[in-house]
Amino acid sequence: MAEFSARLKELGRYPALVAGLVIIAIFVGVSIYTPIVLPYSEAIRLWRGAAGVWEDNPQNAAPVWLELFTRDRLPRTIVVNTADDGTKTEQPIGDGMKRVEITLPFQYPYDGFPKELKLFIEVSYEGVGVPAALSWRTADGRTIVLQENRLLKRSDIYYISQDEDLRTQLSGMAPHLGLFASPEDSEKPLKGDYRLVLTAEIPAAAQLDMKLTVYGQIHGLAGTDERRRDLMVALLWGAPIALIFGVIAAVGTTVLTYVLAATGTWLGGKVDRTFQWVTQVNLIIPLLPVLIMFGYLYSRSIWVMLGLVVALNIFGSTMLTYRAMFLQAKEAPYIEAAQAYGAGNSRIIFRYLMPRMAPTLLPEFVLMIPTFVFLEATLAVLGLGDPVIPTWGKVLEAAFRQGALLKGYYYWFLEPAILLMLVGVGFSLIGYSLDRIFNPRLRTV
Repeated sequence: MAEFSARLKELGRYPALVAGLVIIAIFVGVSIYTPIVLPYSEAIRLWRGAAGVWEDNPQNAAPVWLELFTRDRLPRTIVVNTADDGTKTEQPIGDGMKRVEITLPFQYPYDGFPKELKLFIEVSYEGVGVPAALSWRTADGRTIVLQENRLLKRSDIYYISQDEDLRTQLSGMAPHLGLFASPEDSEKPLKGDYRLVLTAEIPAAAQLDMKLTVYGQIHGLAGTDERRRDLMVALLWGAPIALIFGVIAAVGTTVLTYVLAATGTWLGGKVDRTFQWVTQVNLIIPLLPVLIMFGYLYSRSIWVMLGLVVALNIFGSTMLTYRAMFLQAKEAPYIEAAQAYGAGNSRIIFRYLMPRMAPTLLPEFVLMIPTFVFLEATLAVLGLGDPVIPTWGKVLEAAFRQGALLKGYYYWFLEPAILLMLVGVGFSLIGYSLDRIFNPRLRTV
């Protein structure tokens, strides 16, 4: 216990290390939590966004925390349907027909207008379209006829916001504005109880149900994109993907480079010259253009890219750094003693040479992780991200492609960019602190 307390006090001398550990611990916690609450297969299904998956989400909606920076109560999405909220009355009218009236009531308490209105109608009837009348009752008791004789299909969607005839009826105002606007001040929505009423005559055996979606301006903790996808899916899964990619790439590159550098330095001769030649050639080859070409011509799978990144970074500049360190270490007296009692090459390399220089490996390894995290994000921004997996880079790429900054969707850029920055800062704080700990020349008195 006393030794543990002493270790904690030692860490206290490096507040940057503590801060970095806290940041990375949070990301590790999120990486563990995410697969539990949102399995990988479900995340892929959601991110692909098949028909009907995100139909009740608003398009390009800001996150809910944006409301903290305004005095207004920003509108959230309201969904009302026949089964849960509405009322349906049926009355036989003879000749195998019945009159159906469905009312979908809802309360609108917000200070802003909705972004869109959409009505989903389901009719269990195989014949020709069923005529129906749609009307809108405002909070102040007015009745606005939406359509007098709409032919309902088996699965029908009425895009109320795009109804040009209704726009004309509302004096040129967009329907999702005009249906909520106050008669006294069209710049403000009228708060209160609203109703959408549908009346139709259908066959007695048929069933009629519908759902009204009033799309809000804010949605979820991260907002939505142009495909109505909840960005929280990508932000959550971006953490484990980024850490897995960064850690595996850093471990693979660092360990393999370390082993090969020690082996080449100790054996010398043709082995060492071959390693140096491969390193010099590899340093000339630009990494990013090779990855771009590979992604366009072969595969954009994140795991294939990971293997290629490791392969191209084994014989990098760190190979020369490790070689210089091992050249000094191989002349140490304990190495000569090991040779004297007959130790073989493998034993000297793995038992005496590599462990001696191992403390220098940890800071270098930690500092390499954010490099590979940013590399994966860079590939995604360039359009070479994995087409299936949701990542922070894919969010940035979609935001850039849709012109999010020009349209004022700043959250779309800021959220993944801040997360990437925090990962980089966290690992950098840890890496530089470990470098000070393991390198006595960097310690302050």
